[in-house]
Amino acid sequence: MTKFYSINAFFNLSLTAKGVILFVIFILFSTVDNYSQENFKVVIDAGHGGKDPGRPNKNGIKEKHIVLNMALLLGEKLKKRGVEVIYTRDEDIFLSLRQRAKIANDADADLFVSIHCNAFHDSSVYGSETFVYGLHVSQANFDVAKKENEIIFLDDHYQIDKETYSPTSTESLIGTTLMQEEYLDQSILLASFIQNNFTKNLKRKNRGVKQSGFWVLHNTYMPSVLIEAGFMTNSKEGSYLNSKKGQVDVANSIYDAIIKYKSIINPSLVNENTSIETTDKSISSKGNINIIYKVQISASSRKLELKSYNFKGLSNLSRIKDGNLYKYFYSSSDKLDLIKEKKKYARSKGFSNAYIVGFRDGKLFEVD
Repeated sequence: MTKFYSINAFFNLSLTAKGVILFVIFILFSTVDNYSQENFKVVIDAGHGGKDPGRPNKNGIKEKHIVLNMALLLGEKLKKRGVEVIYTRDEDIFLSLRQRAKIANDADADLFVSIHCNAFHDSSVYGSETFVYGLHVSQANFDVAKKENEIIFLDDHYQIDKETYSPTSTESLIGTTLMQEEYLDQSILLASFIQNNFTKNLKRKNRGVKQSGFWVLHNTYMPSVLIEAGFMTNSKEGSYLNSKKGQVDVANSIYDAIIKYKSIINPSLVNENTSIETTDKSISSKGNINIIYKVQISASSRKLELKSYNFKGLSNLSRIKDGNLYKYFYSSSDKLDLIKEKKKYARSKGFSNAYIVGFRDGKLFEVD
């Protein structure tokens, strides 16, 4: 009877009173929904800009405009999903490589995504590729990095001796390498999702996930990728990249990859009540893009910073909240055999009870 009385009482109120009550209820539910999710921050970096038009080409296309459009489209989609988006630039302005990295680091972002288009003297070359930071690279990959790094000479405020600095020198790229290598596996994971979407959804030629010495990646302290969405110097691909459809397609593919990455690296951001499934004995040791394996190294009621010094020197760490416990994981791969080796290594570091778990569609299950 009490419920019916309350409902009747509500209908007897004036329209103004009803409106106030409904508004308060809406605000409360919105607040609870937003509060229940930790902020997941993505810094989106539209390459080049201002006095730096981007890679030269004979088709009259300006890279700086194409990638800005892609960045803004991507950001709007992510915002609608509740992701906090920070742009390095949202207009046609010049930013140094260090400024871009500083924006990401100051924001303490979870991801840094830099969007570019490629160019080559041979106009028949086409396809997309995604880079992560690394110094052990092929000459071809290093040549791509050199071209992107040459923006440093356009920075009037960069404090180096520009007569002695050379973007063609490997030594010039070494600085905070160890900091970026800590996130290498996670960067590769995101890059593989991006390339998979480009290939399967957009039917683009897959030039692969590669490592190279990009300054803007080398100076960011979080998982970071640099996307070369295609070649402007190829007339067909250049026209596609310069079209509204092409820019929407590329933005959507990157968006889907980020959401998938987010659900795997930190499932609690997608579903606060992480469900635990039983062991799936049918899991193959072959790669499966729908299952990501990790090594669970500990569980605690304390929320620890994901720093190597908290985990006996291990890097590539992740964490979920399951009920009242925080569960901590080491490494991440869709290759079970690789994770088995990582488990051995974790045990050798002192995590004697480490075991393998898997994530499928954001849900955790035990493997061994």
